[in-house]
Amino acid sequence: MRRPALRLPVLSAEERLAALHRELEACRACPKMIGPVVHGPPVPSRILLIGQAPGPREGSLGRPFAWTAGRTLFRWFEAALGVREDELRRRVYMSAVARCFPGKAKGGGDRKPDPEEILRCRTHLAREVAILEPRLILPVGSLAVEQVLGHRGPLAGVIGEARRARFHGVEADVICLPHPSGASTWHRTEPGISLLGRALRLIAEHPEAARAFAGATPAAAGVPDGPP
Repeated sequence: MRRPALRLPVLSAEERLAALHRELEACRACPKMIGPVVHGPPVPSRILLIGQAPGPREGSLGRPFAWTAGRTLFRWFEAALGVREDELRRRVYMSAVARCFPGKAKGGGDRKPDPEEILRCRTHLAREVAILEPRLILPVGSLAVEQVLGHRGPLAGVIGEARRARFHGVEADVICLPHPSGASTWHRTEPGISLLGRALRLIAEHPEAARAFAGATPAAAGVPDGPP
């Protein structure tokens, strides 16, 4: 007599993301990286935001974009979408090219993750893409732009336009943003000011943004014409 087939429980996207986060938190693959691993909540969103790597304070605060660059980033989104930081964190999945603080560079500033570190963390990012199947990807900063689009040229070549790309096997719209670092002047001078405003309008007009933020508590809306 044949035994009935064992039915394994089907995990939700949120449960699969939470399991992946537990694996991430146990990762010690990169000896030069400084823990802890930083990730956002397991939000099953079709909007995927990809940063570069956490800064020196995000680990202690336990969330990505938690310091000055994050405040700038969330001001941009509040102006474009009319939603505050807490709403954005609840409705957009936040990932990164690397999940631990890379440490300081010899010449000052944060060290850029090296190719091996990027490759090791790429496995986690690929699994997140497979779970989320995003319709809109928002790379933030040149390193994330390079990973998603393969673009290594000036930011002016990609900021302010929407592209269709295949990323880890998933077709999605891609709208790039500059890094909101206070050390960068790109988003505070032309043509960066105008291109950033154009990118934010494209995000606000995207149908996935309308779906994600339907019913969100509104903040003061209005895409800035000048520096955010």
